Amino acid sequence: MALSWKARRRVALLVLLVALPAYIVVAVSVVALFDRPHILVELGIYIALGVVWALPLKAVFKGVGQANPDDPPQE
Repeated sequence: MALSWKARRRVALLVLLVALPAYIVVAVSVVALFDRPHILVELGIYIALGVVWALPLKAVFKGVGQANPDDPPQE
């Protein structure tokens, strides 16, 4: 079952306020476990991790910034 527009907005807000900071902490902690690589390799790792978190959540964020499609049109 697809999420409603209101539910997608709430899930997107939850992801941005709770899950994304937690993901950042975990990503930095995992990278810190290894010896520090060359700066360009480290930059590439962080860029890749920055893109990877958004791919599964693309459907949640799609259309969230638009007006509610269920509302009647205003004249």
